[in-house]
Amino acid sequence: MSAAFGWGLLAASSLVIGAVIAFLVRIPLRVIGLIMGFGAGVLISAVAFDLVEEAAEKSSGNGWVAAGLFAGCAVFFLGDRAIDRMGGGARKDPTGVGDEGGSSSLSIVLGSVLDGVPESMVIGLTIFEGGAVGAAYLAAVFISNLPESISATSGLVAGGWEKSRILWMWVGIALVSAVAALAGYGLFQDSSPDVVAFVLTFAAGAILTMLANTMMPEAFEHGGKWVGIMTTLGFATAFTIHLLD
Repeated sequence: MSAAFGWGLLAASSLVIGAVIAFLVRIPLRVIGLIMGFGAGVLISAVAFDLVEEAAEKSSGNGWVAAGLFAGCAVFFLGDRAIDRMGGGARKDPTGVGDEGGSSSLSIVLGSVLDGVPESMVIGLTIFEGGAVGAAYLAAVFISNLPESISATSGLVAGGWEKSRILWMWVGIALVSAVAALAGYGLFQDSSPDVVAFVLTFAAGAILTMLANTMMPEAFEHGGKWVGIMTTLGFATAFTIHLLD
């Protein structure tokens, strides 16, 4: 259990690292968009080869895979819409996210947690299933968190947030992600392979919906058509790690 918490914390620590990078270096919006595109490609590869493929091999039928995908999609979609109404829809916008009557602060935190919890739970689940964390998936989560944090931090700084407040926010989200990894390890120990497959594809559906609704639009808006190339590079990088794992 301590390993699940530790690996989950390590994967989420890139959120804090990304924030520090954004504090120290003024990164052009175009570069942020390209970095986000790279991170999206990394996550797409992780979804395809570390989640859906693994789930298909474990399940007794493809119904569990499909059910998990659409359930994860629906939960993220509904949660994201609720957070949008609270004022957190621009949480990945690098141009500036300010407080809106105090509600935006909470919504940004909740939105970031919604983005990170599904992928963190899978880390704990894979440790229980295989006795060790999957290096490819861990690397994918770590790498993809960097552009998300850099982009969001740049926007929060531009929106007038204090740096200490931003840093503690990311530290808190990293700890929540570590707890989610611990939950992924502990909650499904007596589960059947079909339930495990459902959980894996639930995370996959949530991540894919997150990419399409929040990450890729921001990446393309600021990075332009070169984002397509960076997304392909991110996919190829993660797939290479997967082959070497």
